[in-house]
Amino acid sequence: MKPIVLGMALAGGLLWTGCAQAGNAAHGKAIFADQCASCHSATPGQNGIGPSLAGIYGKPAASTAGFNFSPALKAAHIVWNDAALDKFLANPQGDVTGSKMPYMGMPDAADRADVIAYLASLKAR
Repeated sequence: MKPIVLGMALAGGLLWTGCAQAGNAAHGKAIFADQCASCHSATPGQNGIGPSLAGIYGKPAASTAGFNFSPALKAAHIVWNDAALDKFLANPQGDVTGSKMPYMGMPDAADRADVIAYLASLKAR
């Protein structure tokens, strides 16, 4: 099965096609556990230091109930799709200046694609 191209974006100087299916969700889950789970949950409604990321794929940023988002993220008007997640995960502070997320970014494009595929898989839950 061919992946469905959702859009195109220039991220980190590379043309990225925006295909969640191009990523490896199983590897993305492992990266999530290693780099994201200390602050974020993949369980709906289970916010921690950061909001739950369950079901965020395809939804507006700062829309998870029960979490106090930064004014910067609320004002960013981002919808969490492949391109938006890729850009944000690469450099959260550079993408949304004033975000409360203290993460320095995920430089590896393949790792970002895998995490995005994992986050997209959480939408089906």
